[in-house]
Amino acid sequence: MESSKWIAAVASIWIQCSCGASYAFGIYSPVLKSSQGYDQSTLDTISVFKDIGANAGIISGLLYAAVCRRRRRHAPPSSLSGPWVVHGAGAVQCFVGYFFLWLAVTGAIPRPHVGVTCLFMFLAAHAQTFFNTANVVTAVQNFPDYSGTIVGLMKGFLGLSGAVLIQVYQTLFAGKPSTFLLMLALVPTLLSVVLMFFVRVHHVQSRGDEKKYLNGFSLISVILAAYLMFLIIIGNIFALSQWIRVLTLVVLLVLLSSPIKIAVEANKDDLQFTPSTLKTPLVEENLSLVENKAAVLDVGSEEMNLLQAMRTLNFWLLFTAMLCGMGSGLATINNISQIGESLGYTSRERSTLVSLWSIWNFLGRLGAGYISDIFMHNKGWGRPLFMVLTLATMTGGHVIIGSGFPGNLYVGSVLVGICYGSQWSLMPTITSEIFGVLHMGTIFNTIAIASPLGSYLLSVRVIGYIYDKEGSGMGNSCSGAHCFMLSFFILACVSLFGFFVALVLFVNTRGVYAGIVRRRMS
Repeated sequence: MESSKWIAAVASIWIQCSCGASYAFGIYSPVLKSSQGYDQSTLDTISVFKDIGANAGIISGLLYAAVCRRRRRHAPPSSLSGPWVVHGAGAVQCFVGYFFLWLAVTGAIPRPHVGVTCLFMFLAAHAQTFFNTANVVTAVQNFPDYSGTIVGLMKGFLGLSGAVLIQVYQTLFAGKPSTFLLMLALVPTLLSVVLMFFVRVHHVQSRGDEKKYLNGFSLISVILAAYLMFLIIIGNIFALSQWIRVLTLVVLLVLLSSPIKIAVEANKDDLQFTPSTLKTPLVEENLSLVENKAAVLDVGSEEMNLLQAMRTLNFWLLFTAMLCGMGSGLATINNISQIGESLGYTSRERSTLVSLWSIWNFLGRLGAGYISDIFMHNKGWGRPLFMVLTLATMTGGHVIIGSGFPGNLYVGSVLVGICYGSQWSLMPTITSEIFGVLHMGTIFNTIAIASPLGSYLLSVRVIGYIYDKEGSGMGNSCSGAHCFMLSFFILACVSLFGFFVALVLFVNTRGVYAGIVRRRMS
């Protein structure tokens, strides 16, 4: 099949659906803790290295810029240029990291030092930044007019990946979390190797009906999320037989394959739209130069590199807001199993909470990108306004989790999960609009460091410390609402501070977004 930006989008979607293993940490963290004899603070430290690896994507951003910026238009796929190089680097790290963790958990190697475990946890999660950078930045260049929607799609499918991987695990390897680690070493690696050559930048004329096909992708993602939620709820109520689980997995795989149909239809329309005169080399080259320039100018008012961006107030406002929002969100998901255990939730209920988090995460990522695009195109509203709203809502979610009333985790995780996902969709798009698209991968991955940094401060220094101090049971365990109440009231204060910082960013960037709206209307 001839490569196109639509085929590239589908390949990226499939890779995104497999590479979010960091969101399933709650599934294998108990066996990692028990097999290695860790206490809660040690486990939280390992989870912080996971968060650093999954979010500190500066290297992936620099690599993407190096292999894609000066790529010749007709360079063969085998040359060391293009997004496939970034995918390949991610595949190697994914396999090495998770395979080592599997060896450690199964006892195939002597129990490693905590520092070594942290290193390979970092390596396994770091692969995600390479997959994500290659897919997101390529997608923004392919669809510059709808950057919010396409980033929401890419980030949304990444958010769903945790639930997808867990469904595969529960169908094929239920009750064997160590085998889940082996699956994480193999599935994302093999899938990215097979698909990475399809993920390429295609500078073609923007079509008036691009939104129609992007809406088709969005519809499929919503149906997929609804189906996954259905499976999670049904699995929590009934004990499904193996043949039913296999059947549901087959349906899931069919849904995951359906975006290719939309891509084929969109590709046919693009081929019909492109006149044969554009096939001449001179016209094609000139068209490419114009479209490259248009794509760049349409996204942001300025083109800054990382150092230039770091000298601006807007960079640090965005970084601080993400420190508060993403940091508190990561601290929640990393401890959700332990919170449920302390409140008397069953093992199945805790697994359900982890799976549902992926759904809420997805809804936030897709919804924030899609809705912010609508309001910016129709009303001229700046995207930072939606960051303000999500941080305010997240504050309420942390208060609900800390209160400890029956069912609080279901309510609180919905609010925090949606708001956390929204920030992951809004932040890269805001980055491209304020600082430009040329160095987008490097800049948004630098800002993403705020997430593991905030997670370390809140998970280890706040949640882990208070939990171990409150713990008095066997293995330093803690039972009751008091175990996490103070911690989450502190998290609520942190996200409230982030709300005020995001509000300043919104006010400070009103001129930037007014310029973007004027250019898109002209």
